[in-house]
Amino acid sequence: MKIIGIDCGTERTGYGIIESDGKRHAAIAFGVLKTNAREPMADRLCVIARGLREVIAQYGPEEAVVEEVFFAKNSQSALKLAQVRGVAMVMARETPMEVHEYSPREIKMAVVGYGNAEKSQVQLMVRALLGLETMPPEDAADALAAAICRATMRRV
Repeated sequence: MKIIGIDCGTERTGYGIIESDGKRHAAIAFGVLKTNAREPMADRLCVIARGLREVIAQYGPEEAVVEEVFFAKNSQSALKLAQVRGVAMVMARETPMEVHEYSPREIKMAVVGYGNAEKSQVQLMVRALLGLETMPPEDAADALAAAICRATMRRV
């Protein structure tokens, strides 16, 4: 099963695609879609939509995971993040694939075994679980972790 994890952000949206049987996971692709903070929000959302559409078309994942909003510095940040999440969900449903949502705590529990794990711990575990030679960028690691979480939860 191919699963895409999406870690939404207005300036950096991470994505990670894995192939998994629920026990063993392999990274297929991962990266970060970057936007310019000085551009209008509508333009930034288009950049994210285009990027996700291309990644989904290229790799053909069967399921998607979008991290739930857990914390935002203020209400304006939360609203912007919700817009990015909406774009991510629409891009996934266009295929149409199932879209799942997990909290950051659930994702960290599935990958690290500790719901309050630091980002660096998530990166290290993602690298180890996927046998990556190099450390993935934070946002991509979070996206890969979300995909691993879904693969693990499918078995339960």
